[in-house]
Amino acid sequence: MKHLHNTILTIILLLSGLTTFAQFKIREPNAIPLHGEWLFALDPAETGVTGKWYTNKTAESGRMDKVVVPHCFSSDPRYAGYTGTVWYLKQFPLKPVSGKRVILHFDAAYYKTHIWLNGQKVGEHEGGYTPFGFDVTDFLKDGDNLLAVSVNNNTWKAGTIPGAKDNGQINDPFMGWLNYGGLIRPVYFTIEPEVYAENIKIDALPDLTKGTATIKTKLRIRNASKSNAAPKIGYHVIFNGKSIPLTWKTKSQNITAGQTFNAEAEATFTAAQVKLWDLDNPQLYQLKAFVGEDSIAANFGIRKVEVKNAQLLLNGKAMKLGGGNRVVDYPGLGSVEPDWLVEKDFKLMKEAGMEFQRLTHYTPSEYFYDLADRHGMLIITEAGNWQLTPNQMDNDSMRKKFRSQFVEMAERDWNHPSVIAYSVGNEYSSDLPAGQRWTKDMIAFAKEIDPTRLYTFASMRLNAMQKKPEDEASQYVDFVSTNTYGNHAKVFDHIHSLYPDKPILVSEWGTRADTKDEAFQAQHISDMIAEVRKRPYIAGTSWWTYNDYQSRYHNTNANGYRPWGIVGPDRSYRPAYAVHQKELSPVTVEKVSFTKGDQGEHQLVLRITSRADFPSRTIKGYVLQTEKTSINLPEMNPGESKEITIPVRGFEKTEHITISKPTGFITNEVDIDLK
Repeated sequence: MKHLHNTILTIILLLSGLTTFAQFKIREPNAIPLHGEWLFALDPAETGVTGKWYTNKTAESGRMDKVVVPHCFSSDPRYAGYTGTVWYLKQFPLKPVSGKRVILHFDAAYYKTHIWLNGQKVGEHEGGYTPFGFDVTDFLKDGDNLLAVSVNNNTWKAGTIPGAKDNGQINDPFMGWLNYGGLIRPVYFTIEPEVYAENIKIDALPDLTKGTATIKTKLRIRNASKSNAAPKIGYHVIFNGKSIPLTWKTKSQNITAGQTFNAEAEATFTAAQVKLWDLDNPQLYQLKAFVGEDSIAANFGIRKVEVKNAQLLLNGKAMKLGGGNRVVDYPGLGSVEPDWLVEKDFKLMKEAGMEFQRLTHYTPSEYFYDLADRHGMLIITEAGNWQLTPNQMDNDSMRKKFRSQFVEMAERDWNHPSVIAYSVGNEYSSDLPAGQRWTKDMIAFAKEIDPTRLYTFASMRLNAMQKKPEDEASQYVDFVSTNTYGNHAKVFDHIHSLYPDKPILVSEWGTRADTKDEAFQAQHISDMIAEVRKRPYIAGTSWWTYNDYQSRYHNTNANGYRPWGIVGPDRSYRPAYAVHQKELSPVTVEKVSFTKGDQGEHQLVLRITSRADFPSRTIKGYVLQTEKTSINLPEMNPGESKEITIPVRGFEKTEHITISKPTGFITNEVDIDLK
């Protein structure tokens, strides 16, 4: 989402020395960032509130440390491993602007957050990975202001999402990753008119037969003034820098003072105006909505995702894809995600053949989804139910917390064409009545928020070989997601017998690099994918995990890491990386012949095949490259092959071949013997 009316406050704050850090993406183009130096203190005795640490007296005490926000105190060497309450304080000068509203935004803070401004309590929030904000206009003053934020990361106890279980088992209360605490994502202001756009939801659905498309929008408008308002509303769609003329169906609305209203609009694209968003050709549009003197913008794609005959279809074509789970964890950063790390992980995952996945058990930086929109990736987003117990799933408070986090997640991500599905949890008791109720109820709730996505959850209970489809909660999903770490062939066939019309995503599978050794881990990839290729009802395989990560879960190594990754904590390659890239590429490369010529001029003939089994999709716009040659490959449907002749000069013993997707990411990398 992008608001456009922050110029006055921006000038004020920039003159005060508050500048943006280019390494953190803020999607609001005119946001006023609060990055940079903050005051910081631990509060293990929980005396901060009674001691009024949110006042200038504390800020001026000289007893607070200095940190740089975004900040993860769990990975800061000064506070490493601390669990409990901390305080962040930020002083800034400001001159309030008459007739404007100032909104304070947190892209995420882990986990329980309380906010004070100039000694007054603004509000609080629970949840570690989703955005939240407050209208702080009435808390600001002319001159110096003090923002105080307390954050508590104690999710080792039951009652939080994510959090501990209440099962009483030894060494099994913990979630499987670290409770990295702090102001882990950007904090910033926006300044709005009194009637402004809070959010917009865009649904663009193609008619694959006619080639046209329908766009529907819901524009949430907040009237923060003391008078009723009927703002003029307009819409503008842009593609490749050019305006797309559309005729919009809208209704004029009167918005009551102090209330919020959803304004709906609809338009139709002609066939000539439609460019589909696809995995290898991810075409993006931008919509700008105007509300009086305010505006908001978001990117979107025109695409259709559906399930039919045990197949996952994107724009009417079956997709069979590899994938991987990414835990937000990096040495020295914890769960802080600067742009360079997001870009690095995205590139490594994309080139490893990881293109369809539930990324992890929570909501990562939105920048990852921006890259997925721009370069092509299919993502399932998941809110916090990680192995909740039956008692927890039936608890009204836990359900309320989950719903709140799901809404915050969905309202942030619902315009991303890369987001094709939502998950309502991971590895809970989906074969028990509480798990069945949870799945049915939460999917029904979620569909009220966003009915345009597919729904699933990651089950581990299907490995127990239920006898009837109604014995397990996957009866309620659009496609089955199974976390299966052994007995693959029997489990997959059994799931298919229970739900023959539903495609299967293997949402977790894999083995640790220390199960035997790294060679065993790499071989496991080839062995499992060989089983998948025999089963056309499997739409995806998502390796656990792309990267190693820190944990306190039982069986974690002595160095604090769980070595499941095809890359290490620092993203260094394991042998499994190259094997995953080879096995999960939709293209195979085979040497047909090598003919030596006179004076070092030779011919190499390769057979390029679009896989027919797994992974598979139509290949279009791919490029084969050697050190001296670049060849555009012909379009190939799954199962088709083409022979490509490559001129080779010199007397090298091998020729290095790469094949790249239209988006520029490598899908194959192989050395061919020249014999």
